[in-house]
Amino acid sequence: MELTQAIVLALIQGITEFLPISSTAHLILVPLFTGWPDQGLAYDVALNTATWLAVVIYFRQDIVDLTKGFFRTLVERRLEGNHNGALAWMALAATIPVGIAGVLAHDLVSGPLRSLEIIGWSSIIWGFVLWAADRRPGSKDIGRIGWKETIFVGLAQAVALIPGTSRSGITITAGLFAGLSRTAAARFSFLLAMIVGALAGGKEGLDMVQAAEATPWAAVLVGGAVAFVSAYLAIHYFLKLISRSSMVSFVVYRVVLGVVLLAFAYKLV
Repeated sequence: MELTQAIVLALIQGITEFLPISSTAHLILVPLFTGWPDQGLAYDVALNTATWLAVVIYFRQDIVDLTKGFFRTLVERRLEGNHNGALAWMALAATIPVGIAGVLAHDLVSGPLRSLEIIGWSSIIWGFVLWAADRRPGSKDIGRIGWKETIFVGLAQAVALIPGTSRSGITITAGLFAGLSRTAAARFSFLLAMIVGALAGGKEGLDMVQAAEATPWAAVLVGGAVAFVSAYLAIHYFLKLISRSSMVSFVVYRVVLGVVLLAFAYKLV
């Protein structure tokens, strides 16, 4: 694996992983334009681990507060008066639907649904849904998230298994529909990403060990570093952007991306 391929793929993964534009849709376009071979499981694990570390380190203080609150609920055996503890439990609960759906629909998601046509239409359709949700964002901050919002966002996250949907995109969309502000919806989405990323990364790590593939260390180290930095910066500037403007730019981008993918799918180019 050449370093050029490692750097380009890492930049794409890092920038698109936490933006509401679908990293899968972008990564599937790369071989269409470059003809590059599959990068291998070890490299995939490196990129996913790097982007996961980026969101964990960015929200490190939140993690500390949530962890303290979580263990406090175990000691006191109640959630009342412990917002961080309640939020930790809600984040865990919101992960259950995607976990169940991932197990039940694994073959479908990794096979028939992973086509240019499905990814293109998903990008467009869910882009317009994001636009509809963003027209009237709520005003609830992350401190006012309740079980109703949690269940709604958790169910939406399961739909993100459909390639092209974007996990961050659909969870932010659901949060907006549930009355959260743009920033609160994004922060809750990132909180869920930490849990889902840890679970997915663990599974990928086991798959890598079982596959016993040769590890391209240069590509893994360079790609991991690039993915980490680009993901960290993407999170930072995304939160700054949505604190003062709408999601329209991401909606337009998704629609254009979907049209490009459909053009390839229907052999128009």
